[in-house]
Amino acid sequence: QVQLVESGGGTVQAGGSLRLSCVASGRTFSTSTVAWFRQAPGKEREFGVSISWSGGRIYDADSVKGRFTISRDNAKNIIYLQMNSLKPEDTATYYCAAAGLGRAMGRASMTAQNYDTWGQGTQVTVSS
Repeated sequence: QVQLVESGGGTVQAGGSLRLSCVASGRTFSTSTVAWFRQAPGKEREFGVSISWSGGRIYDADSVKGRFTISRDNAKNIIYLQMNSLKPEDTATYYCAAAGLGRAMGRASMTAQNYDTWGQGTQVTVSS
């Protein structure tokens, strides 16, 4: 079983940047699709960005396209989310997630139900 721990959240002004990290432990997740989701108060959890195990296939939501970049370092078991040009509507708790072997492939990576391991979340607040 893999455990995920996010870090890097905080408060930033609109237009600023943050980089989130997600460290995996327990077993390698180098063969897993991983993703970042977010959930704002009173709203459902929504997909942000996903990346295939090789890093060769990335999907991102329209709301973050061109601003957020996902990357992974399989040797270190870390995934990153670089967030630029942040907006107040980006305020949310951000979660990283890892899928089991063979799950969350392609566009299925955009669906939360296809992930079986989640971190505890890190809060991002963007002030106007």
